[in-house]
Amino acid sequence: MKEEVQQLINHLIQIEHVSTTLYLAMSAYMDRKNYTGMAKWLRLQSEEEREHMLMLIRYLSGKDGVVEISEMSNQPTDFGTPLETFQKVLEHEQFVTNAYRKAYDYVKQVDPQTVVIVEDFLREQIDEEAQSLTIVERLKLAGNSPSALLLIDQELGQRQNGTAVI
Repeated sequence: MKEEVQQLINHLIQIEHVSTTLYLAMSAYMDRKNYTGMAKWLRLQSEEEREHMLMLIRYLSGKDGVVEISEMSNQPTDFGTPLETFQKVLEHEQFVTNAYRKAYDYVKQVDPQTVVIVEDFLREQIDEEAQSLTIVERLKLAGNSPSALLLIDQELGQRQNGTAVI
């Protein structure tokens, strides 16, 4: 594996590592605020991002590449209102999509096997962004209505591992 591709995969591993801890921190925050459904949704999202990280690690290891897990700074402990929290989720997913888009543009010129992996992740980002956007839009509609927020919380709490609710 070319050194540049190895560095790129390690960069994507780090992004997924940050994603899993960010969503776990958000989950703990929402749990503390008694939005247990949103907390569950975010915890499952964290688990999904962790699985993405592990897939990239397995891919790189399988190519005899060197996996580098970098240190991270602490995650915040306060994310604001549910709307503000999920706006951060959407922004983060857009950041992740952009990282995979750049990775795809590079590897399609130098490594056809890695293109397949990156393309799968890029395709999945379509759903990640769409779900986040839908949640943000629903939270905007709910405004400050406690009953509407609790309904959204209940709906998000119905998520099962690997399946979207909204």
